[in-house]
Amino acid sequence: MLTATDLPDDIAALKAMLLARDEQVQRLKAQLDTRAAEIEHLKLLIAKLQRMQFGRSSEKVERQIEQLELKLEDLEAETGAAQQAEPAPQSRAASKARKPLPPHLPRDERVYQPEHQACPDCGGALRRLGEDVAEQLEYVPASFRVIRHVRPKLACACCDTIVQAPAPSRPVERGIAGPGLLAHVLVAKYADHLPLYRQSVIYAREGVELDRSLLANWVGACHTLLRPLVDAVRRHVFAADKLHTDDTPIPVLAPGNGSTRTARLWTYVRDDRDSASEVPPAVWFAYSPDRKGIHPQTHLAKFKGVLQADAYAGFNAIFETNQVVEAACWAHARRKFHDLHAARPSAITTEALARIGALYGIEAEVRGKPPDQRCLVRQSKARPLLDELERWLRATLETLSRKSDTAAAIMYALKLWPALTRYCDDGRIEIDNSAAERALRGIALGRRNYLFAGADSGGERAASIYSLIGTAKLNGIDPEAWLRHVLAHIADYPVNRVDDFLPWNCSQHLVAGK
Repeated sequence: MLTATDLPDDIAALKAMLLARDEQVQRLKAQLDTRAAEIEHLKLLIAKLQRMQFGRSSEKVERQIEQLELKLEDLEAETGAAQQAEPAPQSRAASKARKPLPPHLPRDERVYQPEHQACPDCGGALRRLGEDVAEQLEYVPASFRVIRHVRPKLACACCDTIVQAPAPSRPVERGIAGPGLLAHVLVAKYADHLPLYRQSVIYAREGVELDRSLLANWVGACHTLLRPLVDAVRRHVFAADKLHTDDTPIPVLAPGNGSTRTARLWTYVRDDRDSASEVPPAVWFAYSPDRKGIHPQTHLAKFKGVLQADAYAGFNAIFETNQVVEAACWAHARRKFHDLHAARPSAITTEALARIGALYGIEAEVRGKPPDQRCLVRQSKARPLLDELERWLRATLETLSRKSDTAAAIMYALKLWPALTRYCDDGRIEIDNSAAERALRGIALGRRNYLFAGADSGGERAASIYSLIGTAKLNGIDPEAWLRHVLAHIADYPVNRVDDFLPWNCSQHLVAGK
């Protein structure tokens, strides 16, 4: 440590010493800031790893939910057993009203005639007074059925001419599978995530031997047959002026070495119901062997409008065309702060989450309203909150090391600020990209279906069938019933009228059971 006698008497030399000291202090301070940022980052990583190791994974949560549901089932079963053991009450007027059984279910009527056809007291004739009807819900196990197509041959007695009705077409030419079975196989694989080899085992228990290779051939044939309908869904999706998009990884078996590589499944969602649109929603999936930006750029080459997406750099070239406007996702921005808060809560993350939560509260008020009303409410309520949030983020950033994870979360939001706030100026735009994330939610459960596909063609088939099943679900239509109808008729239908098979165009046939 320097003493007064160590300091020079010359003013110039003293100034030089002080400047050198300041430089050293600044250098040490920069080193400390860097180390502090590294420490913060390492703590965050450790906290994440600890949550992964000791926290409740999704599988553990699912198992816990299953255990609770089993416990609930046991308790309700005990209640049912107790009610069954109790004597029947004399009056049911005070009992809880039971919800009527769905009217669309088929009814089997059983009539129980009285034992006596005449009055048991006086022998007089009985007349109809009314009836008591009680409905009971029954379950009939799924079963196979053989449809025999019989075509009688008729011969003319005079000229020996033979006439016969033409053979009805089949979804799979010369195949034994009917449209209902094919629809069931597709939905079981792509909606219920039941691989074909497991389906084969299930069918064998019914006494029907359908090996996996046969089922796979059917899936391939259906994909070819349904391809025009998938193209119709794609045209409907990209005719929108606003789309949601996202992607998710899927493992695909790499040829030759038996290992897997990571491909991508892209989703494009048209869904404007939250802005009071009556246009039917739809989703189109696309497969790619990697995540290069050329894939979404190709998908969106002719699209013009608003694209809601995350901050993936592959979309930048699309936004630079000036025919596509970027709308960012507040859910992604919020997630940056949420991850920090889950690992180590702080005043900054707490306030950030509270401010973003207030924006979502406003969205709850305008959901389902027309675009102009949504825009007015957002301008009056959300815009002031966004302006305050931006000022707070910039002021907070000045107090942090740029290498800290909290600073990274703030800079992520500020970098996307024009795209994050664009929803306030356009009532069609949503606050986040949840529509695309919902479309991808079920993919994780079905990833094993593609693990051993052996080629990119399996991913392409999956994308096509996911497009059809996802579109049916968005419109509240049972995908199996819809595909059954489509497969029963599409083979003989004019390809230029394939739009007739879109879910919203043939829902009346499904209701009528045609």
